[in-house]
Amino acid sequence: MSTPATWVLASANKGKAAEMHTMLAGHDITLVSMAEFDVASPAEQAITFVENALTKARTVAKATGRPALADDSGLCVDALGGAPGIYSARYAGVHGDDDANNERLLNELAHVSESERTAAFHATIVVCQSENDPAPLIAQGVWRGHIATTARGDHGFGYDPLFIDRQSGLGAAEMTPELKNQRSHRSRACRRLLELLDD
Repeated sequence: MSTPATWVLASANKGKAAEMHTMLAGHDITLVSMAEFDVASPAEQAITFVENALTKARTVAKATGRPALADDSGLCVDALGGAPGIYSARYAGVHGDDDANNERLLNELAHVSESERTAAFHATIVVCQSENDPAPLIAQGVWRGHIATTARGDHGFGYDPLFIDRQSGLGAAEMTPELKNQRSHRSRACRRLLELLDD
């Protein structure tokens, strides 16, 4: 990328925003919260991460008149047919209730053996230069692991206390922010986004 860019981040999730800022630091990209423009969180009504991210990016680009970056991500558990998937943030019924979401996930997997608790975090990042951008940038990342039987660690947010990294054996909530930002689905999607910007 040759020139600095300022994008509006289409998210009200503070944990996600902090990770994004860290991952894109040093790449001439400034993220500005959509809250600074008094924009409400766009509805997530599609059935895929890609469609939801596109909708959010286009909606925020239209509302602000500026380029927008949106992320749609979630946890897909094989034994649950991919659930909670796009409903990850509201799996227990209330958007953003991490404790309730984790509790429901543990209940759903109560009788599933450890070898069958495989899962993956998926992240899709979309950048739209405008509402009608005909060629938005789309980057995806996947982080594979499995679901623990009890919560582990004190860091992170969302399903991090239950997700165990396949490679290291560490829980996402046991990792330092620096290590998580090397391994996570969102970091992989960010790295892909930066590759697309450099093409």
